[in-house]
Amino acid sequence: MFFPSESPRFLALIESLRGRKVAVLGHMRPDGDCIGSQVALCRMLRAAGIDAVCVNHHAVPRTLKAFVGDTPFLHENDFVPEGRCAVSVDCADLTRIGKELVAMFPEGLAGNIDHHLSNTRFARENIVVDHTAAAAHLLAGMAFDLGLPLDAVSAQALYVGIATDTGQFRFRSATPEVFDIAARLVRLGASPADASASLYEKDTFGRLDLLGRFLESLTLHEGGRVCSGVIPLGTFEATGTTKEDTEGLVDYPRCIEGVDIAVLLEEMTDGVKGSLRAKDPVYRLDLLASKLNGGGHALAAGFNLRGASLSGDKPRILAAIAEHLRSTDAARDRES
Repeated sequence: MFFPSESPRFLALIESLRGRKVAVLGHMRPDGDCIGSQVALCRMLRAAGIDAVCVNHHAVPRTLKAFVGDTPFLHENDFVPEGRCAVSVDCADLTRIGKELVAMFPEGLAGNIDHHLSNTRFARENIVVDHTAAAAHLLAGMAFDLGLPLDAVSAQALYVGIATDTGQFRFRSATPEVFDIAARLVRLGASPADASASLYEKDTFGRLDLLGRFLESLTLHEGGRVCSGVIPLGTFEATGTTKEDTEGLVDYPRCIEGVDIAVLLEEMTDGVKGSLRAKDPVYRLDLLASKLNGGGHALAAGFNLRGASLSGDKPRILAAIAEHLRSTDAARDRES
């Protein structure tokens, strides 16, 4: 079995949802793992005879719409709880879901299926395995353990979730187990070619303009070990893009030789959103992000600073990153 401890708990969660209506929730500004996991879990529940729908604070991104299929997927503005209970996927904490959507479930969430190190175990049943490559990795493994039926749409969705969170199988999280699960999904109908075409071969001119502006903003700090780039307020309007077009931009500074921590700072009307990436898990970006009102994984994390601005707060953000880098170096020196 892939997950001998978690799979029985997942089955018990499904059984507890029988006879109930369920909303499968994801995080704000959803990525491939979020959408893929939502689609797959929703379809698993519906295959078990459970009335389930997917609901998010933000719409499904353009590049991911092809993987939803006929899965019922709603924006929170079009959703009426109607006595539904909720299960979340790929959400480290309730703030990632969005306060408006969370408020629709005053009794709390029935389930929380996730892989973030910073998960706060906020539901009644928390199935969290932080060493998995993606929430889709965890869901697929449990489905295979339990012999749950997965149709081609579910298989494709789970494959997309795994592929995006492993950087197209380039990151350290792409273990033999991940390739085993991916191969099983392909046998069930997932198409790596279709996933790649939709995710990485549908750039718009506006997004390339956005990318160019971001690359021009890149600046090295701490002797070249930290690289930051910014998206100032008004950039989306100037380039004809949206926030979803920032997906993957932070990986460009991450790939620069000698850079240990890459950061993207996006200025919003109500604050600054940061994305962090590293190549070595020793830098524990989840801990760094927690100092900036965020969380995530050891190699990928993010934060939101309400009321902040690039002009006023970029120096303190970079100072926090530099301090984290020095603290990590000091800890490594003590251990050696």
